[in-house]
Parts: sequence; C-alpha cells; structure tokens
Amino acid sequence: MRLEPGTKAPAWTLPTADGTKLSLADLRGKKVILYAYPAAMTPGCTKQACDFRDSLASLTASGYAVIGISPDTPAKLAKFTERDAITFPLVSDEDKTVLNAYGAFGEKQNYGKTYMGVIRSTFVIDEKGVLTHAFYNVKATGHVAKLRRDLGLD
Repeated sequence: MRLEPGTKAPAWTLPTADGTKLSLADLRGKKVILYAYPAAMTPGCTKQACDFRDSLASLTASGYAVIGISPDTPAKLAKFTERDAITFPLVSDEDKTVLNAYGAFGEKQNYGKTYMGVIRSTFVIDEKGVLTHAFYNVKATGHVAKLRRDLGLD
C-alpha cells in the first residue's frame, strides 16, 4: 500500500549505523526527508547517499533532517557511513517492517524477472509527523536535485 500526502507517517524506532536507536518521534518539530534505498555500498545507492550528503547543508538550512533507511545491518551501514563520509543518520530495517509500512518494499522487475525488494522511495514529513510528499520508484541519480525543485529549494 502506497502512502499519500496528508496521511500520518507511520511511527518507527530503528537502530542506526552507530548502534544507537533513532525514532521518528525524536524528530518531531523538524521536517524530515526519509529516503528508502535497496542496499548500502552499491553504485546507485552510493550515488544517491552522496548526493544527499553533498546537499545536506542546504537541506538542513531549510529546516530538513535527512534519514536513509535500508534493510542493511547496522554494521554494514557503519562501513557505508565511514567509506563514503555519510554525514546524516542511516537506519537499519532488517525485517522490512517500516519499509512495508511506507509501501517501499514490494514487487519489482529487472531484466524481465519479478522479485521482492526495496522500492527506491522518498518521503517528506512535516513537523507534526504528516506526509507532505511521497515519491516512489525514484531514480538514484538526479533525485536530490529534483526533490529540491519539488520542495521549492532551488
């Protein structure tokens, strides 16, 4: 089930790359960009994470917190954070409960084969925990620039 703008964002508390826990409730009062990606340290996911990293100062200045979510283990997220100098939290959803709740896990097709996987998605959540945007099947390359335009930040 895909989420629509205007609905309350599903709550979550998940482990981060550094072993601490982060929850959506911790971010109440801030605008949040939660982006779902399939796998740390793969080419597309690295490009997307580095784009968010490189835009983080301007996103933060505009009042947004950025959080990446994937089914990777916290240990793999820690390696990804260190290797690519990721400067925002990455959270681990190994059992895909949160990804499912956001509609970011489901059937995908690649080279004619159907399989279950993470649907690259981005969710913008306002200060009260309500979705203002829900983007599904986004491209890894160029997505942050498009998101900035959609949010009126360019």
